[in-house]
Amino acid sequence: MTAPARPAAEGDGAPIPLARPVVGEREEELVLTTLRSGQLSLGPLLGDFERAFADRLGVGHASAVSSGTAGLHLALRAAGVEAGDEVITTPLSFVASANAIVYEGARPVFCDIDRRTLNLDPGAVGAAIGPRTRGLLPVHIFGYPADLPAFERLARGHDLFVVEDACEALGAHHADGPPVGARGNLAVFGFYPNKQLTTGEGGMVVCPDGAAKARIDSERNQGRAPDMSWLDHDRLGYNYRLSELACALGLAQLERLDELLAARRSLAAGYAERLSAPDRPAALDGLELPCPDAGGDRRSPFAYVVQVPAGADRDAAIAALRARGIDSKPYLPAIHLMSFYRERFGHLEGELPVCEDVARRSLALPFFPGLSDTETDRVCTALAEALAVCSA
Repeated sequence: MTAPARPAAEGDGAPIPLARPVVGEREEELVLTTLRSGQLSLGPLLGDFERAFADRLGVGHASAVSSGTAGLHLALRAAGVEAGDEVITTPLSFVASANAIVYEGARPVFCDIDRRTLNLDPGAVGAAIGPRTRGLLPVHIFGYPADLPAFERLARGHDLFVVEDACEALGAHHADGPPVGARGNLAVFGFYPNKQLTTGEGGMVVCPDGAAKARIDSERNQGRAPDMSWLDHDRLGYNYRLSELACALGLAQLERLDELLAARRSLAAGYAERLSAPDRPAALDGLELPCPDAGGDRRSPFAYVVQVPAGADRDAAIAALRARGIDSKPYLPAIHLMSFYRERFGHLEGELPVCEDVARRSLALPFFPGLSDTETDRVCTALAEALAVCSA
């Protein structure tokens, strides 16, 4: 593996970033070959990447797009969402999952999350279904599989669609067998540089049938007709295309995906071992770690997100980590309490207490293949020091 050079070391070591893409000679080879080909968009690698990704997941159809956000937008359109509809989703996610609903004039209805998995709570979803509910948009948060069997039962019972936000979950598996994204629903993956697989920017929509793929393929390309007639645009479309350079990078990353996933799982296990060890510093008491796999569900670690002990000042801990050369982030704010969603939909603090507590306490630690044991030790030591000075 090769990685960008780090800044010069100061103090107790070079700064450790929150995330870093892992690219090597094969990625460079395919990208350079594509550059030299002279065909940088709508070329053969687009179809090659789509087929390779679909084969990897064991599905029939996939459409590459410019981002996970673009994929969510097109998937919701393909599912039939319309202005005035309601789509039930989670408040603990990157904001794109809710924004994509708003793009079509629909309303995201936020339900609280499960305290263990941090995924959308099926019981809360069932209670929230109403006459204007059109569909469900669960998110596999931080790579842990959401309870899709429960959501699919609710969808069948109420004639609703399911669109899966699997942007953080490539490589995860459900207890009842299929990989995340391969259950027959529209499902969206994201390929930002911090994801399990990166194309720089990019995403993929897994489609349940050829008709859905044909629609998404057209709408990602300005609504162009299926025969690609240059001036024949038979529907509203967008510029959500993925470049040939990005597809080249994606193909190289797919070739080494097992290696990248194994490195992430090893790193997550290393963090868990250090942070839960019997002889860990007392400042780590009360720290909540990502839930372990249970019941046959298997996480594909996207990030390593802990929740600081009750009473600790999370934001002060982030500042203390930064002073020690460790990058961290408050993953993730509660979407319903963001200013846009408060003002647009009238949300108030206290509506979703589990999510709000988790959002106040969540902290993402550096997490990427190539993070060394020495660096992991340093992160854990710095976290203990930060919490020692930031606890009430």
